Amino acid sequence: MEFVLLSVFAALIVAADQITKYLTVLYIPLYGSVPVWPGVVGLTYVRNTGAAFSLFEGQQWLFIALFAVLTVGIWYFYFKKPLGLTRFEWGCVAAIYGGGLANMVDRIRLGYVVDMIRTEFIDFPVFNLADSFITCGCILLVAHMLLCNRAFWKGGEA
Repeated sequence: MEFVLLSVFAALIVAADQITKYLTVLYIPLYGSVPVWPGVVGLTYVRNTGAAFSLFEGQQWLFIALFAVLTVGIWYFYFKKPLGLTRFEWGCVAAIYGGGLANMVDRIRLGYVVDMIRTEFIDFPVFNLADSFITCGCILLVAHMLLCNRAFWKGGEA
């Protein structure tokens, strides 16, 4: 049952991300901008063929291979060799996976990822909802494991 809930959570992330990308492409011209909260955040439609900060631009095969390895790893460590992660930590993994899957849908379908969220208070690359789930999931997972999950660091012993 827990795996089903995690899968539904990841699927909802994919759906929300794909909806925001669809609306972006529908209503904002490529490289066009729409103010949301002046001085804080706006929307700018860009296409990203790389990873974060446009690293490895045009290397779609690399992203697909890494995602396949991530998928196999999650299945292995969830079903075959449990890591002693808490429900919260598995929720973070689902957020990371859902975000990765949402971007993978773009890579396979379009050959690039649609990005649209632009911070105005700091010079930062344009990103999307999936990127937010990946980043927040990673930060929360690492913080929780370091600060709260002693069982993980003791090899599964409480």
